[in-house]
Amino acid sequence: MNKVILIGRLTRDPDVRYSQGETAMAIAKYNLAVDRRFRREGEQSADFISCVAFGKNGEVAERYLRQGIKIAVTGRIQTGSYTNRDGHKVYTTDVVVESQEFVESKRAVEEREAAYDRGQTEPDADGFMSIPDGIDEELPFR
Repeated sequence: MNKVILIGRLTRDPDVRYSQGETAMAIAKYNLAVDRRFRREGEQSADFISCVAFGKNGEVAERYLRQGIKIAVTGRIQTGSYTNRDGHKVYTTDVVVESQEFVESKRAVEEREAAYDRGQTEPDADGFMSIPDGIDEELPFR
């Protein structure tokens, strides 16, 4: 089974093109910055995943997705390769989007953008609160 579920923020606005032919199809490409669950000293805290959305999903990406918006994507991994202008073989890995959904409300996006415009940083990007160490003994489940 080839199934991927990602939650992350767009690193920039989607790049949308249309196929040629009788029925032009939208093809949207964008990258998601997906936070890593665990971080090690000296390593990056996020992975940057390349996504491609075709047809209606591509049109939705063109119309509604913008840099910084947090979305959930489900899809499948697709690998490929091509030879670049220098004659070197380049390998690619993309997530082919089957569905994409907003993870935060429009109001939350507007508030974050307003705070950014005022020079404030985002208080807690993942929306989760910190849990103190040693609380495991107090939880009713394990």
